[in-house]
Amino acid sequence: MDIFMCRFAGQGSRPVCPGGGLTETLFGISGRVVYFYTKLLETNSTMKKILFLALFAGVWLQGCKELDKLTQFEMDYSSSLTIPSSTGIDLPINFYSPDIESDSESAFAINDTRKELVEEIRLTRLDLTVTSPSNGDFSFLESIEIYLSADSLPEIKIAWKDRVPGDAGKLLELETSGDDLKEYIKKDDFSLRLHTVTDEILTSDHEIEIYSLFFVDAEILGQ
Repeated sequence: MDIFMCRFAGQGSRPVCPGGGLTETLFGISGRVVYFYTKLLETNSTMKKILFLALFAGVWLQGCKELDKLTQFEMDYSSSLTIPSSTGIDLPINFYSPDIESDSESAFAINDTRKELVEEIRLTRLDLTVTSPSNGDFSFLESIEIYLSADSLPEIKIAWKDRVPGDAGKLLELETSGDDLKEYIKKDDFSLRLHTVTDEILTSDHEIEIYSLFFVDAEILGQ
């Protein structure tokens, strides 16, 4: 969208642009650049020109940072599964989440980008919460690893807890890998595999909620 389609609501006001945040930021940066360039042309003193050039560079760098921030956002997902009371102890056991719809196309569109422009998607947080029974906790776990899979892509380890403390409560925060997972999240759906080792016998089914938070960096301008 042409930044010159922006309009001013009144004297001293910010520009109002049809394209929203990104267009307004481009308009603001362009305005600042034009302002400093005009002042530079009006300046005869060499020292003043040097000063204006330094200020111009600062404005441009700040503008690039503002544009970069506009292309960074977060996406989160929630899923759940049941660990049955019949689960054995001291043996590795796998549990699988249902397929999780990524809805990534919609999230990208809301944030003024497209999947082919996404540079990186990283998992920054993965939490497990016991939602049932009411007195349940994670003390039955000895260790846990979580793997991510999607159509036509190899399974990858994304989070883990090598040693779950005996006094673990209802919430368990896992360490995350920091790997680039954009090819997985760009798929229509993905699934999780929980690889666990338990050290206690469960007397009732445990309902587990899985919350994941992803950081997205989409370099729209190729920065």
